[in-house]
Order: sequence, then structure tokens, then C-alpha cells
Amino acid sequence: MIRSPLMTVMVAAVRKAGRSLVRDFGEVENLQVSLKGPANFVSNADRKAERILHEELSKARPAFGFTMEEGGEREGTDTSHRWIIDPLDGTTNFLHGIPLFCVSVALARDGVPVAGVIFNPVTDELFIAEKGAGAFMNDRRIRVAARRALADSVICCGVPHMGRGDLAGFGREYAALAPRVAGLRRTGTAALDLAWVAAGRFDGFWERNLSAWDMAAGIILVREAGGYVSDLEDGDKMLAKGDIVAGNESIRRDLLAVLRKA
Repeated sequence: MIRSPLMTVMVAAVRKAGRSLVRDFGEVENLQVSLKGPANFVSNADRKAERILHEELSKARPAFGFTMEEGGEREGTDTSHRWIIDPLDGTTNFLHGIPLFCVSVALARDGVPVAGVIFNPVTDELFIAEKGAGAFMNDRRIRVAARRALADSVICCGVPHMGRGDLAGFGREYAALAPRVAGLRRTGTAALDLAWVAAGRFDGFWERNLSAWDMAAGIILVREAGGYVSDLEDGDKMLAKGDIVAGNESIRRDLLAVLRKA
């Protein structure tokens, strides 16, 4: 496939950050057995990957602003364009030596994601999408799953933990949905969950209490793969509200209906 100059820049940046994370991930197993554990080491790995992304993207597009998980907001002279970056989505997985995490970078134009890259450096799976150009995994075109019934579908979700989110509310949603679907999954990395919806691995996904960097790249990936994305009020304010539901047209609609009743 022919990549645009913008996508070439984004892919190069996430691959460089991914190489840094893979090197650090190789050390995590050794640190698991220590009393202190690898937590400080992992937070340093996270910040290092973010610095790489910031440096690479700033060199290529110096006028663009940034929204970063660790570094916060940085304004650019071009107020229409903003990079939205998560250098390590799935930090808890990384911390425990679980090879399910990713680098996520999106470009938003006037607040709407128009390009996204999600990269799992352990599996070397690279998901990319640009508005109007389709969605791809490792240069192969991807599409959302075609299943139309919840009963045939595997749905992914996020689970509130350690004082984050409404666990009782999630329990009601889970109880309402579990008898209606073929399976429910929780991976611990929302960005990859959305990439896997785009690739047809999961039929649908929902989660609350997310940040913009968890969702931005995944939103454009799902849309360019032929899928539908909304907030849990059936609107388009995912990045502002922090909740999301995604799938093909039928699955997203039916999933949303069950969740709203719950």
C-alpha cells in the first residue's frame, strides 16, 4: 500500500517508541521477583516512549499541538491540529509481563480524529487508518466483523477497578448483556480493543471513564474499517465524555440499547 507522508511520519514514530518499550519489557520479567517490583521501572519506560513520540512528531510537524498522557497539553501555533498520544496503553499488563499493550497515536483536526496508528510491538501488529483511505493491519485491509446478532458476538469491555468508575453500574450492564452474547472479554488495553474491533476480532466494545488518548486512534480505525462509534448517549462526544461503544451498525445499535436499559 502507498502511505501518505503524514502516515509515514506516524508509523516511524510509533515503531521507534515500540522498540524502546520492547527493550524495557524484556527487563520486566526479571523485576517481577523483587520485593519492590517493576512499577518505577515501567513508569520510566512509559515516559521514555512518550519523549520519543514527542520528539519525532515535533520534528515532522512542529506547528501541531499535543495532548499526552504523561506530558499533558502543549499548544502549537497550528490550533486546528493536535497529536493525541498514549505511549503505553495497557500499563498494568506491561507491569505484570503480559504481552498485550500498545503505542497509540492519533491526529485530530478541529477535535475530530482524522488519522490513527496503534502498534503492539511484541506481536509486531501495526494498525493504521487515515480519513477516507481505509484501515489496515500490516498492509492488509481490515473490516469490522459482519455478524448481525448479539447472540453470535464476542464483546469486549472495560471493568472498573481500584476505585475507578462505577462498579455497581458496570455490574448491572454486565448482568444485562452476558446472557445475550456469545462471550465477554476484558483485555486491559482500550486502544487495542478498538483496533481489534476494526480488524473483526471483537464484534463490539464499550467502556466508560476513558481518556482521549485511549480512544482517539481507535475511533478513526473503526470508522475507516466500516464500523460505527458513539458515546453511550448515542452522540459523538466520546473524547469529551470519556465513554464509547463501537461495532458494526447492527451490533453497536443493539449493544447500546442493552446498555442504556441497564
